Amino acid sequence: MVHGMLDLKYYLLVLFEGKIYYAMRSIAVLASGNGTNFQAIIEAVKAGVIVGSIAILLSDRKDAYALHRAEANGIPFRVIPYTKADPEIFYGKIRDAIRSANPDLIVLAGFNRILPDHVLSGYRAINIHPSLLPCFGGRGYYGIRVHEAVLASGSKFSGCTVHFVTGEVDGGPIILQRIVEVKDEDTPESLAERIHLEEHIAIVEAIRIALDGSYTISGNRVLKS
Repeated sequence: MVHGMLDLKYYLLVLFEGKIYYAMRSIAVLASGNGTNFQAIIEAVKAGVIVGSIAILLSDRKDAYALHRAEANGIPFRVIPYTKADPEIFYGKIRDAIRSANPDLIVLAGFNRILPDHVLSGYRAINIHPSLLPCFGGRGYYGIRVHEAVLASGSKFSGCTVHFVTGEVDGGPIILQRIVEVKDEDTPESLAERIHLEEHIAIVEAIRIALDGSYTISGNRVLKS
């Protein structure tokens, strides 16, 4: 970007009352827990590494620390508790909240619910997973269970993957991966901690790629264009 000029690939042209305005691309983040990946996104937006704004944080848990991070940084947030008796109520509220925010990109940053296709339909969404997909992914592989499975398998390397969200759980086109060596002395917790640090880097870079739009998808590959 030339100093003093807008890099228009990160902005939308909006026509309002006969005038053209530039609107910065926006992100909606969904998180269920501590929100360290969310914090990495916040810091990247503040530093201008991500040229965009965070429209809203949605969480399914009222005790998620990610909510405190949003409040501390003046980011709108909403808690939508999961309704086990009627999940469609929950999915509908998530869908309505997304439509209201109307983001250019949805980021699942440690969101512990699998969302049906119709919830995210019409939007681009990315997800971060704590393994090198397609290994150790899919239903049942989440949180510490992933790292337990990696150690039990004898794998010498693990890491994290950011991928586009599709109808297949953890099966969408892979944007990028970061690799971590599995050490002999590793426990599931120590491996998780080292991978988590790589997640902070990966999620920011993946958002940059997705907002930039300079990529093509070939099968399950995301190719820079």
